[in-house]
Amino acid sequence: MMFRLTVDDEISLYLISETFVARYVELVAADESYLAQWMEWPRHCKTEEEFKQFVKSSLHHYAEGQSMTCAIAYYDEVVGNVGFNTINHTLKVAEIGYWLGQQYQGKGIVTRACRYLIDYAFKVLELEKVQISAAEDNLPSRAVCERLGMQLEGIITNREKVGNRILNHAIYGIHKNK
Repeated sequence: MMFRLTVDDEISLYLISETFVARYVELVAADESYLAQWMEWPRHCKTEEEFKQFVKSSLHHYAEGQSMTCAIAYYDEVVGNVGFNTINHTLKVAEIGYWLGQQYQGKGIVTRACRYLIDYAFKVLELEKVQISAAEDNLPSRAVCERLGMQLEGIITNREKVGNRILNHAIYGIHKNK
């Protein structure tokens, strides 16, 4: 039985597993240039073997309570990935990260998945804050944060090198209602 979270009648989240590797390879092959605008990993994680290592590492971190990586299924088809890149139980904060195949964007998939994870962080993990770090120029990703009611906490300059560009990150946060 696979770990599954039901977001709504269109979207489910499944804990990462090797069963999704072939689909991830397919999605990245189709959208590598798009994904590589905002993230470094698509340049280095393209093959089944590389994704198997990603799955193994993700499951190890999940078992240690440090992260939770999930495949996003939209009408039972894997279309991307979402999860807590980090979970810090001491500070009671988690950071959400995500990516989605370009053809599936504009349907509210990431917003709904993130809204579910924010609720999960507060109710199940008993955290107090969730944050998302988006490239400053990645306006669609920043719009997700704003739709979620997150507050812009600041811009961190020179935060990440992606390809030959150095990106600033917009940091958004939302706190549990006390």
